[in-house]
Amino acid sequence: MIWSVENNELIKHEGGLIKRVSNAINVTNKLLALAEPQLIPYRKKDKWGFCTPDKKIVIDCIYEDVAFFSEGLAKVQLNNKYGFIDKSGKLIVPCIYNHDRRTDFSEGLALVNLDKEYGFIDKMGKLIVPCIYDWVNIFSEGLAKVELNGKCGFIDKSGKLIVPCIYDAGSFFSEGMVGVQLNGKYGFINKIGEIIISFIYENDYSSGAYEFSGGLVKVKLNGKWGFIDYKGNQIVSCIYDDVGEFSEELAYAEIGHKCGFINKQGKQIIPFLYEPMPELNKSDFKYKFYERLASVKKKNKWGFIDKNGKMPISCIYDNVEIFSDGLAGVLLKEKYGFINKKGQVAISIKYDEYCLLYLNTFTEGLAIVNVNWRHGFIDKTGKQIIPCIYTDVVPFSNGLSKVELNEKWGYINTEGVQYWED
Repeated sequence: MIWSVENNELIKHEGGLIKRVSNAINVTNKLLALAEPQLIPYRKKDKWGFCTPDKKIVIDCIYEDVAFFSEGLAKVQLNNKYGFIDKSGKLIVPCIYNHDRRTDFSEGLALVNLDKEYGFIDKMGKLIVPCIYDWVNIFSEGLAKVELNGKCGFIDKSGKLIVPCIYDAGSFFSEGMVGVQLNGKYGFINKIGEIIISFIYENDYSSGAYEFSGGLVKVKLNGKWGFIDYKGNQIVSCIYDDVGEFSEELAYAEIGHKCGFINKQGKQIIPFLYEPMPELNKSDFKYKFYERLASVKKKNKWGFIDKNGKMPISCIYDNVEIFSDGLAGVLLKEKYGFINKKGQVAISIKYDEYCLLYLNTFTEGLAIVNVNWRHGFIDKTGKQIIPCIYTDVVPFSNGLSKVELNEKWGYINTEGVQYWED
């Protein structure tokens, strides 16, 4: 892989392909960032700082809590308040803000909470959006939802109120549109606040409702679900008791306590032969196609179908996960393991039952396993890479996992190196 600069853009040359990564406002800084060592949150007893991958402390452990660096700054806690430091350890934003798990820099701004009111700061700590709102969401497509006196509207990154706070509820902007509620009904507005689709749809703010994806959005009318396009045209009639979002061009649909799959023209592709999605699973990844297979339920057991409706994996499992890198977690008789796309057991079904909520997919080549209520990680051959010694773990991201041991949290890398000392 080779990096170069052309016309003030950062270019990646990899495998004979050329990819323009981003417009380079400051190309030198971007190139330097590529060479900078990763800074890892490091704990000494109850205090946190940062170290390099070889455990060299570069920012002293003086903070009550820290988060990962995002756009060159990291959130830190001191005296139960939050601020931001740079990679030299300099305090750029004083620790004066209240806790909010969404507080990380994204696109140059960070959400902050001051005296129970919300706003946004820039990377110098300047309040770009004053803390005057009762609630704010992170920015999506350049706009953020704000709430004031029980009503919501949308601001841009300068803090200008683009859509006045007149709506009862709202979602995130997706594909240039957002669903908003007025007088108990939902409609859609664009990024300058123009009403594009009239307020005729029913209030049912379930997962994915009123957020566009692939040019369609699911809506509810007269107690039934369907899909409309950007202009409000009814693409899939509102005749279903429930629908899911499209994944790999097909969407779950339920009618008469049976479910199957439809395409974006509303045509039934997979017959309605399966049990409806359990209420508890409506926010996870069941009944969606991943790697051309979707989990379905029949006679209270789970299996997988392909996009032709054929069942390569019979409904014999008590619970299943989605396929990821060719493997899916399965639960059978209170034990779980992993199967391949042919339904063959790839990793023995011997591990203790664990909360199967897409956490047991492979991320960065490793998956969580549980033995005697202690967690560790295995690779895709079933080899134990991280021993099952932790009371809780988080899937790996950027080569690190957050783990709990002896009622304290810390980070480990994919080789099991522990970044803390007690």
